Amino acid sequence: MFWTQWLVLLLWWGATCAEQHAEERDGQRDGVRSDPRRQRSPPPVEPLDFGFVPAAVYDTHAYYEPGTIGILFHMVHAFLYVVQPNSFPKDLIVRIIQQNMGGIKIEEWRKPDNVVLLLQWIHYESGFLICAVFGIVFVILTPIVATCFCMCRCCDNCGGEMHQRQRKNADCHRGFFTASLIATTIFIILGVLVAYAANHNISSQIKSTRRLINTNMRDLKTFANNTPAQIDYLTAQYTTAKNKVLSDLDNIGPLLGARIHSHLEKEVVPALDAALRMAGAMRETKEALENVSSALEILQEGMGKLQASLTGERSSLSNTLSDPACTNGAASPTCNSIRSALPQLGVNAEFSRLPDVNDALANINTVLKVDLSNIVQKGYASFNDTPALVKEQTKNIVTGVKNMLDKIGNEITAFSKMFPVESSLANFTIFLNERHKYLESFYPQIDQMDFYRWIICVAVLCTVVLILAFNVLGLLCGTCGYDKQASPTTRGCLSNTGGNLLMAGVGFSFIFAWGLMGIVTTMFVVGGNVEKLICEPLANRQLFKIIDTPFLVHPEKRNFLPGMLFQNPNIDLTLGSMYRECYENNGLYHALQLENIFNINTFLNRTVYNRDLAKVFDGVQVDLKDIMLLDQASRDNLINFANSGLGDIDYQAYLAEVNKGVTLVDLLSFCSDLEDQADQLPRGALENALKGHASSIRTIHREQVVPLEQAMSTLSQSIILLQRTSNDLPMKVTNILSAIDAAEYLITHNASHVVKQETKAFVQSLVSYFKQYTEWVKNSLTAEVAQCKPISNMVDSMEIVACSFIIDSVNTFWMGLGACCILLIPSIIFSIKLAKYYRRMDTEDVFEDRAKTHNHDKQVCDHRGNVAPLSSPYNETLTWFPRASAPPSEW
Repeated sequence: MFWTQWLVLLLWWGATCAEQHAEERDGQRDGVRSDPRRQRSPPPVEPLDFGFVPAAVYDTHAYYEPGTIGILFHMVHAFLYVVQPNSFPKDLIVRIIQQNMGGIKIEEWRKPDNVVLLLQWIHYESGFLICAVFGIVFVILTPIVATCFCMCRCCDNCGGEMHQRQRKNADCHRGFFTASLIATTIFIILGVLVAYAANHNISSQIKSTRRLINTNMRDLKTFANNTPAQIDYLTAQYTTAKNKVLSDLDNIGPLLGARIHSHLEKEVVPALDAALRMAGAMRETKEALENVSSALEILQEGMGKLQASLTGERSSLSNTLSDPACTNGAASPTCNSIRSALPQLGVNAEFSRLPDVNDALANINTVLKVDLSNIVQKGYASFNDTPALVKEQTKNIVTGVKNMLDKIGNEITAFSKMFPVESSLANFTIFLNERHKYLESFYPQIDQMDFYRWIICVAVLCTVVLILAFNVLGLLCGTCGYDKQASPTTRGCLSNTGGNLLMAGVGFSFIFAWGLMGIVTTMFVVGGNVEKLICEPLANRQLFKIIDTPFLVHPEKRNFLPGMLFQNPNIDLTLGSMYRECYENNGLYHALQLENIFNINTFLNRTVYNRDLAKVFDGVQVDLKDIMLLDQASRDNLINFANSGLGDIDYQAYLAEVNKGVTLVDLLSFCSDLEDQADQLPRGALENALKGHASSIRTIHREQVVPLEQAMSTLSQSIILLQRTSNDLPMKVTNILSAIDAAEYLITHNASHVVKQETKAFVQSLVSYFKQYTEWVKNSLTAEVAQCKPISNMVDSMEIVACSFIIDSVNTFWMGLGACCILLIPSIIFSIKLAKYYRRMDTEDVFEDRAKTHNHDKQVCDHRGNVAPLSSPYNETLTWFPRASAPPSEW
């Protein structure tokens, strides 16, 4: 039986690890959660697709539907429930077994405990005992009653005299007895049919038993043939997890390096972004200063020219207003109004007093000689090169891990080959074939024995059929040959034959009834108890509870099943739990709780378990000290920018002059007003001269004022930008430098911690693939590998054959036969009573009218017609009523 041990061991290795593996991993995860530095969530784990374990398809359908005969089975079950309504005596049976471990001894039953058990058992069996006593009494009394009845009839008593009293209701009695006998005969026929149906059902179901045996054998072969392939599939799927791990190791740079980069970029990238923004601010500041310088030169030069142009135009306009035409009474107010507005023709802003920004611009140009943007971009590139740096520095470790994974795969494959599974299961298949052939060799004997059984049961039923034949023929002959006009002594031959056949049926009833009842009683006691004590408990699984009772088989062995299979009775494995798991088509590993026998965690801890991987990755050293975000020149450049003199510029003076406007008055409005006033003057040289001045002023505005306004707008925007840039510029630069210092300190001093943290997260993601594999192995072994449905099918098939095929049919047989036996009693009574009306009598009652005495005297006439007169009913009674068993009814 080595092959069974090898099979069990092979099933052990595949998933026992999963539970402890999961527990240890959960413990690690709890440790990670307890560390506040590890609150960062691990990377999402990609679910692996291990496919589906090759499934075994079993042919056996352990289900039986009896069909129409099931109604009879339900009737038998209902009758047995009436006879035995008590629940299954599990505790009583357990106590009986435990107190009689060493065998049943007569003197032991005298002990009080055993007497109590015996009384409890008698109480439980009271229904069967009462019925059995009734059957025994029937068996004993029937021959005695038959003997007494025969002797009584031989003495012309008990209806044995061949004389029939003439009664007024004789036809009514005869009809009642006939109907009663017909009804009784019909019920007996039904009982015979029920018994014959049960007898035939046994023979027909024995053929179905072969089908169940064949399908169960095929299922066991399927189980044996598929299990190695399923285990090989579990072993092969380690490659899926290994390939995924190898893929992640090949991409350790983008994965681990990216995780390190992602962890550090929270400090590094904002600092570099701030420095890059400051470099942009430097360029913007230079542009703004250049704009201020150029705009200031333009404004200073342009304002001088504008002042000269406006002064000349004002002088020319004043000379025009000195024309005598302005003294005219009508033109005088208009000229005075124009003359009063002449002082408005002048410039408003004075830019010549504003200091220049050449010193600040020179400082900025000096600062910009160092390309800070390019340096910051190099810092970005150096920091973004972390994945490549990680890949390069972990190259040797990744190679070592790959070699270790290859070694793990080889060890798992070698471990799966340690057990001769295929040869063991091949031997098991050979064993099944031999057992199957051995069972098939008994099929002819079983058929022959079933044929003999069928013949015996039919012979038993034929005795009842013989009685029924006499009853039926007697009823037919008696009913058809009966003549109401014929006297009892002159009845026809057919009627007399009917009565004799009825009496023959009575005789055969007495001959066979006690034997039939003995058969019924025996089958009832045996079949009924088997149904109540075995079949019903087996159907509701109460029988398993008895077998699984702790310490039932041996006082020192808790559970017999693990003690028998594994020599370890302390394992919590019961027959009921095993059947339940197999009924649900779970794996044999889970059903037998093989994890309690062979623990593969030691093997997996030495190979697949993540401690080895973690130990290897503890040696990961990623040096990020070469990463430089800003060199000293860039730092000095930022400091020089802060000290470039932007804060010394008088921004308020600039803004005050810019906000004044170019001229004191809007020249276009002044021109429009001047033209309107000129239109009020009389037409002439004065009007034309004033309009000419308006046109000249417009030209000044277009050619001088508009460019100056554009320069002032540029100056205003640049001054505002410079003012905004200069606000807390030293503080901003200090903050940027502090952020750069903090980021570089993080990279220089804390990188090892970050690397270890992210490496552990990366290892955790790798181990999660193996966890998925072990969990999948555990689930597969629990529900898909070596599915033990054939075991529960065998139990269910035995229940179907023993209980549904045989016991139910046997119980139905004795129910039908027992009903026939009981109905033979009224059949005997009715046949005896009815035969009196059909048989030809030796004597009969005769009535004559005597005119002389005016009395109706009765005479007795024998079957030859001789009449004996009767003078007084009080004399010579035996002469008047020869062989009469009772006086006339008129007495």
